[in-house]
Amino acid sequence: MKRDIAPVLTIAGSDASGGAGIQADLKTFLAQGVYGMSAVTALTAQNTQGVFAVQEASPEFLRAEIDAVFTDIPPRAVKVGMVASAALIDVIAERLTYYEAAHVVVDPVMVATSGAPLLAADAAETLTRRLLPLAEVVTPNIPELTRLTGVGILSEESLAEAAVKAARRFGTAVLAKGGHFRGAEARDLLARPDGTPQWFTAPRSQNENTHGTGCTLSSAIAARLAQGETLEDAIAHAKAYLTGAIGYGLALGHGRGPLWHGWALERVWTGEGADE
Repeated sequence: MKRDIAPVLTIAGSDASGGAGIQADLKTFLAQGVYGMSAVTALTAQNTQGVFAVQEASPEFLRAEIDAVFTDIPPRAVKVGMVASAALIDVIAERLTYYEAAHVVVDPVMVATSGAPLLAADAAETLTRRLLPLAEVVTPNIPELTRLTGVGILSEESLAEAAVKAARRFGTAVLAKGGHFRGAEARDLLARPDGTPQWFTAPRSQNENTHGTGCTLSSAIAARLAQGETLEDAIAHAKAYLTGAIGYGLALGHGRGPLWHGWALERVWTGEGADE
């Protein structure tokens, strides 16, 4: 008997420590029940304490990776993460347009959780001009949204202002992540170019190990979209999954540690509930 599992592609950088990038994406895809594939934009020597070296893929090699995936196992959704140069962004935008890629989720990775810059200054213009308009949803955090819009974000009101501005500018939905705010709840805002903003709320975990949260959330959204969910449902389910991954309390490394992407699968591994 043949089974149909939705294939999903991540185009992102590799994280040697496994907490972010394509490693986090592929773990998330599995946990969400989709078949994960990857096109690597860069190798990074990084861990929970920082990024120590970056080796980019060539534009020609990245193009070959994307072509290899689309010509054999066309993805039902695409997540785009860390892309550090304008040349690579051009390749991604051109190939996604050529293949008429569906359900593109762009996490505009500009700065690592550790604070290390991950996007070259000259690449930001190419990102906003060529890639963001192809997205079904863009998922910036507060520093990224500030860089994209020039709006100083100090409150939920200014977060909403910036999110709406970005949605109208790029002609796409924008999920503005409010994780940098303090408070009992973690609140994210979905803005559309022509719609009423919608808040998504979850309990805030006291766990400070948050390496890879942005990668995980955007990948979970892509996985849910690939399975036919609406954008609003995909975000709600992805946020619930992320809340569990942070709240599990995994403690690895000497810096800001990673999440536990497998928390939702533990019942399967242990056999808990098998007879229910």
